[in-house]
Amino acid sequence: MRLAILGGGGFRVPLVYGALLGDREEGRVTRVTLHDIDGSRLRAVASVLAEQAAGVPDAPAVEATADLDEALSGADFVFSAIRVGGLEGRAADERVALAEGVLGQETVGAGGIAYGLRTVPVATDIARRVAALAPDAWVVNFTNPAGLVTEAMSRVLGDRVIGICDSPVGLGRRVARALGADPARVWMDYAGLNHLGWLRGVRVAGRDELPRLLADPEALGSLEEGRLFGTEWLRSLGAIPNEYLHYYYFHRETVRAYRRAERTRGSLLRDQQAGFYARPSLRRWRSALAEREATYMAGSREASGAGERAGEDMESGGYEKVALALMRAVARDERTTLILNVRNGTALSPLDADAVVEVPCLVDASGAHPCAVDPLPGHATGLVTAVKAVEREIMAAAESGSRAAAVRAFALHPLVDSVTVARRLLDGYTAVHPGLAHLNRK
Repeated sequence: MRLAILGGGGFRVPLVYGALLGDREEGRVTRVTLHDIDGSRLRAVASVLAEQAAGVPDAPAVEATADLDEALSGADFVFSAIRVGGLEGRAADERVALAEGVLGQETVGAGGIAYGLRTVPVATDIARRVAALAPDAWVVNFTNPAGLVTEAMSRVLGDRVIGICDSPVGLGRRVARALGADPARVWMDYAGLNHLGWLRGVRVAGRDELPRLLADPEALGSLEEGRLFGTEWLRSLGAIPNEYLHYYYFHRETVRAYRRAERTRGSLLRDQQAGFYARPSLRRWRSALAEREATYMAGSREASGAGERAGEDMESGGYEKVALALMRAVARDERTTLILNVRNGTALSPLDADAVVEVPCLVDASGAHPCAVDPLPGHATGLVTAVKAVEREIMAAAESGSRAAAVRAFALHPLVDSVTVARRLLDGYTAVHPGLAHLNRK
């Protein structure tokens, strides 16, 4: 089986290859094609993968190419993990937003909108090339903002594109550990959009154990989410939110912490990874990865007084294992349940059938099938429908080049509090991102 990884020079690619090395079953991936427009990053990652494969019998063969059509031709699975504008673009997204006093995070708020505006056109073009060159391939989307990009690609590929994220996986693992349960035997009642979801129930042997967790201050406080949001707020919600909802519930505190920081997250990662890409090795990659994980959501943890991340919260087993489980389920009909980003159908009201949502899915050889979930409470429904409306404006702007649609995307987002600020944000982003020059129609 052949896997093409778009964004093959990306920092997290060795995580995916490491998961493939551990798969020894029949029908496994035997050939990996890395594609990237940055040749130096592509060579760096290829060299690390060669170190990983050393001494591993029948390790998947790795090839690298800057030719997209060559990478896609004959692929059974395509992983899309691109970053349009690179980490420098992410840092610029953060700076422009913070200068206006709003959040610049890469998937949430103004930063996520800017990232989406320049990424959706590229992702849509990739989807068209997949449809032309590998129509039977399944696309697994890692590219952020994951829900938005998956929905844009689904307009071309339908249900053959599936978005994945490790945030729900990490949340489920932490909650199961706090309950003393095996994560593999727990049903997570989770629903929402990517980076905007809530865990409403935790079923162990048919019994919902979330009320027991919420009633136990010590166990709840042991969770990263308990430290991040505060146990009182979690009990008030009657649910455990995805960690990214901290940006909504504690927006002012987070923006203040981010503005005080010496560097933005994008700048920090750019500097962390510079040494690795200059002199790539497996050892340097592991060191940079450990530092990356330790500083994850540092601004939010500072704002909440949550302190440093616990060691167990940084353990491996994130999106790369979700991707492997997804591929195995589709390629071998090894049926499983995963929380994924897929077209809604009738799973989550009041969203329409084509809206990409993040919910538990039954996965088999015919793809990922969203499970029906209970309606969200009013406060969550309001956020989800507002953010989905913003995503639709981003897609409209990317397709038409409409400046008005782009302004609406910024202005309608819950974390942007002024139409005037929305206009200034768009001006600021078009000034630093040449890729947004197409937003010139009224």
